[in-house]
Amino acid sequence: MQATWRLPDGTTITATIPQGQTLMEAARANGVPAILGDCGGNMSCATCHVVVDPEWIDRTGSAEGFEADMLDVTDTPRQPHSRLSCQISMTADLDGLVLHIPS
Repeated sequence: MQATWRLPDGTTITATIPQGQTLMEAARANGVPAILGDCGGNMSCATCHVVVDPEWIDRTGSAEGFEADMLDVTDTPRQPHSRLSCQISMTADLDGLVLHIPS
């Protein structure tokens, strides 16, 4: 299964991700800039902020509860399809997922 991160400068990073791995872990393992995951995926730092491509939001779902609250304190402004990548785990339904790194 693969996911692609689109960086603000237009470059992309595509990686193969095992089922169950979070997109934050995958981003860190594949050198995606700006995905720090300082809290290790505990949803307490918002340093793994991504924007889900609109074509994928039905499959990833939207941020709710505490995740939605954390998106209000990100370094870059929250967007309609913002998510914390530590809260998205790779599944077969997400094969081909596209995530945007906010500038």
